[in-house]
Amino acid sequence: MGYRYLTQHALTGQWLSQHLPLTGVEFGEELNGPGHLRASLKPHLAGLVPQLATPGTVMLYVESDGYLRWGGLVWQVVPEGDELKIEAAGWTSYFQRRHDLDGELGGRGPYVHGDPCQIIRDIITYAQSVPDGDLGITVDPTESKGTVGTPAEPWHSRWWETPVLGDQIDDLVKAADSPDYACTTWWGADGRPVRRVRLGYPRLGTRRRDLMFASGLNITDRPPVTYSADEYAQVVIATGSGEGRAQQRAIDAVRNGRLRLEHVLELPDVRGKDVLAQRAKAERVWRQQMGEVEQITVRNHPAAPFGSFQVGDDVQVTVRDEWGDWSGWCRITGWTLHPDTETGETATLDLRRADTFHYATAA
Repeated sequence: MGYRYLTQHALTGQWLSQHLPLTGVEFGEELNGPGHLRASLKPHLAGLVPQLATPGTVMLYVESDGYLRWGGLVWQVVPEGDELKIEAAGWTSYFQRRHDLDGELGGRGPYVHGDPCQIIRDIITYAQSVPDGDLGITVDPTESKGTVGTPAEPWHSRWWETPVLGDQIDDLVKAADSPDYACTTWWGADGRPVRRVRLGYPRLGTRRRDLMFASGLNITDRPPVTYSADEYAQVVIATGSGEGRAQQRAIDAVRNGRLRLEHVLELPDVRGKDVLAQRAKAERVWRQQMGEVEQITVRNHPAAPFGSFQVGDDVQVTVRDEWGDWSGWCRITGWTLHPDTETGETATLDLRRADTFHYATAA
């Protein structure tokens, strides 16, 4: 693949460089986060884009084979030896530098039984409605069944607390029945970059039975398989709504010849005993399974071509080494592409066991 790095002024849209000669590039996306880019530039080439000396106003894109693979804002430029180190982050990183100065997102709130997807859209709309704050970021029209705010305790954004808009977005995707988000970029039909926040409900990604990652096939490193009892439990106590003796509770337990280990699962919004029992069982089942692979490095291979998977996908991972074999479903929580390593193009995938996630039913 041939890579090209482009820069653009964040406010005017003027193209600053169509072929920025970056080296040591690595970039990627993350689940419920902005994603990142790190690269280097020789000092004598920095004059190609003098605006790089004032980070925070330059957008940087990665193009490969005519497709935009990544986009974001340059936040840091640091001379280091004979190189200029550049760090950038995806679109939602901008909202970590923005606050609600008007209150209730400019009158869009407060929210009672508000859809987190709509509130995220309102946050981004509010941020971009302020002069010199419009990056042209669009948001998926996804709707969810999740709600925030009640008649007794509405969801507020109070100006006197100077809330960070990026923190508000991150808080809205923390609950079990909340949506996922990720940042992405592509060329629009008009030849201009589309800067997008993807929203997925009940999740981003899906189970990919058509893809596989395995030692000796496309995994290039020797990832350790961690066996730990820190999260192990064969007894799960799920607590639901209510207080004191009136609190809902469900216990799911098995005896399996191991020392008894317990875990408390707090679900204060769950009222039904049947739902509480289901959640307790699901939690117990995954906590009884040991072995986890947190990261793998892979090469481009027909078993899982680069570009065929995304953050949020569940993929089958098989690790074989002198310690034994391990295989399981893992969810991709982030990926980092390395275009120009000594062994060619590689990608590092951040993983979590797929059975540790709980999803709501689709709207």
